[in-house]
This record gives sequence, C-alpha cells and structure tokens, in this order.
Amino acid sequence: MSSSPTAPLREVIDRILSLEIVRVTERAAVSAARMRGRGDEMAADQAAVDAMRRELGTLPIAGTVVIGEGERDEAPMLFIGEALGTGNGPKVDIAVDPLEGTTLCAKNMPGAIATMAMAEGGTLLCAPDVYMEKIAIGPGYPKGMIDLDAPPGENIAALARAKGVSPDEITALVLERPRHADLIAAVRKAGAAVRLITDGDVAGVIHTAEPETTGIDIYLGIGGAPEGVLAAAALRCIGGQIQCRLVLDTEEKRARAARMGIKDPRKKYALEDMVRGDCIFAATGVTDGGLLRGVKFGRGMIETETVVMRSVTGTVRRIRAQHRQAEKF
Repeated sequence: MSSSPTAPLREVIDRILSLEIVRVTERAAVSAARMRGRGDEMAADQAAVDAMRRELGTLPIAGTVVIGEGERDEAPMLFIGEALGTGNGPKVDIAVDPLEGTTLCAKNMPGAIATMAMAEGGTLLCAPDVYMEKIAIGPGYPKGMIDLDAPPGENIAALARAKGVSPDEITALVLERPRHADLIAAVRKAGAAVRLITDGDVAGVIHTAEPETTGIDIYLGIGGAPEGVLAAAALRCIGGQIQCRLVLDTEEKRARAARMGIKDPRKKYALEDMVRGDCIFAATGVTDGGLLRGVKFGRGMIETETVVMRSVTGTVRRIRAQHRQAEKF
C-alpha cells in the first residue's frame, strides 16, 4: 500500500493516521493539563501549541494548516498556511484548536479539550480566525430543517415538531456572552430552556448529537470560526446538521477573508461546504467535562481519554490510555 504524497488519504488513514492523531491530541492535552489552575491562559495555550506542533511534525503527511488559532487573540499560533508533517505522505488539510477553553484550563474548570481534524487536501474550509454565527442539531432530522436566517422561535418550533414534543421539552446550548442576550430571550420566549456555557463550543455542538445523554437539542449563537469548522468535522463523522456564516464586520476582516478565497462575505455555509471530503476528528480531555475526562497524573503514569471519529465509516472510538513512561510527555 503506497503512502506517497499522491496516495489518497483513505489508503493510509486506518493504517496510520487514525491512531496517530490521537497521539497528537494526547500530547497537547497533557502539556496543557500541567498548567491547569495556574491562571495563565497564554502559558497553557503555548504548551498545547508547542506539543501539537511537535507531534504533527513527525507524522507521515504533507499537511497544511487551513484552520489555525491565534489571529483574533494575542496567542501563540499554529498559523494558517503552516506546513506540517514529514512531507512524505498524503496531502491533507489540518484544522486545530490545541486548547479549546484556555480560560477553563487556567481556572481548572470543566470542559477544556485539545482538538484537531484532518481531511483530504483541499476539502476543509479555509477561514480566518474571526467570529462565526452558528446553528447545529444532531442526526436523524430532515435536511434543511434548521435555518440560520430563521428566527430562533421558528427553529425551536421546527425541531420540536420533528421530535414529536412541545417546545418546552427542547434545550438550547448558548455561549454566555452579552451579545447573546436577545437570542437567549427569544429562545425562552419560544418556550425552550437554555443551558449556558462559558467556553467550549466545539464540545457544545457535539453534544447535540446525543441529546438523550447530554440533554442538548440545539446549539445557537456566535463563536469562533475555527471552532465552527472543527465542530462541522465532528458532525461529518457522527451525523447532524450545522449552518454557519462568518462575521466579517470590518473591511480588514473582509479583505483577510478574500485573500483566503472567500468571495461572498455573507455566504451561509452548510456542513458539506465546510468539510467536503473524508475526515477524521480527535479530541482529548484536558479538564473533566461532559464530553471527556481530563488528564489524570499519577506516580509514574498519566491517564488520558480521547474520542476519535472518521466520517467515511462513521466509526467513533473512545480511547482511555495509560501512559506508563510519563517522563516522555
């Protein structure tokens, strides 16, 4: 089986990359976890970035970062356009958020994760690190049932009808931000409940895929564009719907997006627009949360929990690992 740069990703992904990217997010999570509760968001992010960059550099891929982190905030970067891997392998797009929930990690609060996605070259949306409007639901509903441009009450009502319940049995997940005051009021006026989170909207979108377990039926609001693409990659693997639109509210942002090939600044992106081909998604817990357990440090051993998914097979693996040579982390 060839692993030359021209070989398609599907020829090597099961053999190498599915487990290799687990190692990448594990190392990033462990490095960030060493900074839990220390109050230094920049240091925690830097630790995760350095570990992720180092591990990605060893993979047999010709990778390009198309979704990076750090443009909007003054943070260390895995920058858009950065080449990663040995160069001897398939051409792949890489989307990263080495530490989603930097504040959560710095305060040792639940829900911080290290996450990334990898897809065949040229198939992930390349977008600047700006804000993004989002709406997402899990699998099992008619395509096009939700609409980013519809009022929240209409989306709540449509979802309730599809589930065969009343709106007061729907729960929406929303980032707790002042910009969402009107959105929260509209959701509650429609009869639905709101669950607020302080950070972590990649995990938040993923929660919509298992409403029986998480209690979350729909995700609404404005978050980061990198997180939007990563969440879309996860839903590509496990099923669901998401619509997004970049918030390009200044000339500088519109110009930056144009340089990345975005021609319509008001385009509404569906799942298939953001992740067009086969992809894999992985996330490792940094702090304990609803999606994953956080890193546990023991005497001579480190425990991690990771979820890794692949779109073409729909496979979801949960990997709880014990790293007994802890000094190598």
